[in-house]
Amino acid sequence: MAAFIEATQVRPAGDGFDAELDPLWTVGGKPNGGYLLAILARAAIEAAGTHPDPLSASAVYLSPPDPGPATVTVEVLRTGRTASQVRSRLWQKDRACVEALFTLGTLAAAGEPRWVDAQPPPVAAEQGLFPTPSEAPGTGLRIDMLDQFEQRIDWQAVGDPPGELRGWLRLPDDAAWDPVSLLFAADAFPPATFTLGSHGWTPTLELTVYVRAAPSPGPLRVRQRARLLTESLVDQVCEIWDARDRVVAQATQLAAYRMPAA
Repeated sequence: MAAFIEATQVRPAGDGFDAELDPLWTVGGKPNGGYLLAILARAAIEAAGTHPDPLSASAVYLSPPDPGPATVTVEVLRTGRTASQVRSRLWQKDRACVEALFTLGTLAAAGEPRWVDAQPPPVAAEQGLFPTPSEAPGTGLRIDMLDQFEQRIDWQAVGDPPGELRGWLRLPDDAAWDPVSLLFAADAFPPATFTLGSHGWTPTLELTVYVRAAPSPGPLRVRQRARLLTESLVDQVCEIWDARDRVVAQATQLAAYRMPAA
């Protein structure tokens, strides 16, 4: 967890914040979208100064930044008693790269759920699954961020049902996930379109995450599924449960994808 906190920290600078986009949290050399959303969230929380947790985040990805220096500008839209709304934008070399809207609050006030319609899906035991390598044979794509945490996918369950991936996420040294790192976890799994034959980079166009509870220590159980594929776009849903089988985050994403040439 210390590595993630350090990699997503922001520093006040002028009217905004400075950030250093870490090359270790990349996919194919480009920073992961959930990682960038976590950086924007830290800037929003610090600028608002009223609520410690992101309750919702909605980001549009305008242009992929490179590892290295970046800046974040923040506009506090409203400060309330139970929630605050903030807009953050990440810039690099005078180019807007990501813009996000946040609703901030305090998750400790949420308490236990009264009702939930999503029970944890069956996933093979974590110890029986292999960690996903950062450079899978034959893909030609290096995913450096997979050296920073453990991703274990239940490949035996792929295709049942179609378009769905299930598995586990764990931070090194059994570090606990927190509300900001859940924004990253919601974008940490491979695209569900891989189970339907897609290949290559799947750039995120828009990502919305709801954080529903501060997770308990231990691994996260993740289900990611594609809902609709058109000619070049997919929308997919990611649901996350903590070690106590509580829903702690859920996300929807619109992304581009590629199918092999006929």
